[in-house]
Amino acid sequence: MEDFLYEFFVNPFVSLGSGLAAAGSAGGPLDCIYAVISAFDGFVWGPIMILLLLFTHIFMTIRTGFIQRKVGTAIKMSVTADDPSSAEGDISQFGALTTALAATIGTGNIVGVGTGLLFGGPGAIFWMWITGILGMATKYAEVYIGVKFRVKDHAGKMLGGAMYALERGFKNKKLGKFLAVLFAIFAACASFGIGASTQSNSLSDAIYNTKLFDGAAIPSYVIGIIVVILVAIVILGGIRSISRVCEKLVPVMAVFYTICCIIIIGMNIEFLGEAVRQILAGAFTPQGAAGGAIGATITMALQFGFKRGIFSNESGMGSAPLVAASATTRNPARQALVSMTGTFWDTVVICLLTGLMLMTTILAHPEIAASVASGAISSGAGLATAAFESIPVFGPLVLLVGLVCFTYSTMLGWNQYGNRAISYLFGKKAVVPYCAIFLLFVFWGCMMVGAGVDKSLSNVVWDFADIMNALMAIPNCIAVLGLSALIARETKHYVYDGNIEEVDDTEIPQYDEK
Repeated sequence: MEDFLYEFFVNPFVSLGSGLAAAGSAGGPLDCIYAVISAFDGFVWGPIMILLLLFTHIFMTIRTGFIQRKVGTAIKMSVTADDPSSAEGDISQFGALTTALAATIGTGNIVGVGTGLLFGGPGAIFWMWITGILGMATKYAEVYIGVKFRVKDHAGKMLGGAMYALERGFKNKKLGKFLAVLFAIFAACASFGIGASTQSNSLSDAIYNTKLFDGAAIPSYVIGIIVVILVAIVILGGIRSISRVCEKLVPVMAVFYTICCIIIIGMNIEFLGEAVRQILAGAFTPQGAAGGAIGATITMALQFGFKRGIFSNESGMGSAPLVAASATTRNPARQALVSMTGTFWDTVVICLLTGLMLMTTILAHPEIAASVASGAISSGAGLATAAFESIPVFGPLVLLVGLVCFTYSTMLGWNQYGNRAISYLFGKKAVVPYCAIFLLFVFWGCMMVGAGVDKSLSNVVWDFADIMNALMAIPNCIAVLGLSALIARETKHYVYDGNIEEVDDTEIPQYDEK
């Protein structure tokens, strides 16, 4: 227990101090900045942030009466369009869900699971799954207040998210406004990193390193131009254009990836039982994957399982409500239930399948575990690539198509998140300049691939994006916890008292100044 307490509550501060001290002795100004950002990334995504999000997940699970048990109803509702004649909104409930899923289902579902397995052991997959189940309650709650306190812009379009929930829902208006501005700043900054450059970088890297063809022979700027054009065509059309594309792309890519994972698991079916055993055992005892040196302690399994799970499904970060607030819905509970299924599909289903696929493949190919033990494989991306490429032709094809589709859809979804944040801060006039800068980051991410490219700047962008994601969660969790009594009271009325079809006729205010 002493080791656990030290690892969770003392070591993060020790590591931060060591990182800042190392930054002070760095070679140059840029090296110093890189070291500082890296140190803060390790700190903000340490146990303190994990505990904040985990507490919010558990607290809202209790406050909503274990809303997760309504997931069946929510899934059915997600594919049933609400009647526009009795509901307000700009896009369908399913469109809002798939747009949020587009941003959520990304490299975290492939590379992130590999990272969790590599450093947290098989048990990390179990805790990632638990995080997904608990996170459904937080996703429900944050979307509920996002829709509850949404507003209309000067043209009558819906705007919503943690910004408006904090500004309109909190009694202390000054505090609410301050936290709302912070959230919008963090979300906008995060979109340039996690939504643009890091995604395009992963896409370009997947093409460069694929074994299906000579990807290295394709110039990075060519890939960059093509990706920018494909992203621009959609995002310049606005939320309805993004929603239409995501409604078609997300279900197809999710089903394709799911089926491929099941096929690979089926090819290694004799190792499935042992994979499940190691995942369950590793959650509560020190356990290395396939008997190798993957993972070391229960603390690491908890930390990496929670971290990668939270990062993958974004429950608690407040991103999904930015789009969900545009949905055509009779009352906040309906869209909150629909959006809750996003966490279910992302983590409870897709991340679990990825974890089982990786584990069965590692067990079927002991040379992969040996490469991890020797240090030849030292990253989640390397582990995922090795696992997929152990299946000739089919494996690399799944990896390439999966990463290309996931990263492209994530860019579309996160552009809309940033769009909403920028609109809140500066008004509609800032949207076009924002999109232009977003596309520049997309192009730059593609260029940071290939031999001779300095990876340090690319790495620092990943770290900076991580920090912004974590900081988004702070004001968002404050909003969710501060308005939890309202969420609990109205959830009882709509969900548990049988009034889910009731129309909420509360007037939605219009913000003419923006």
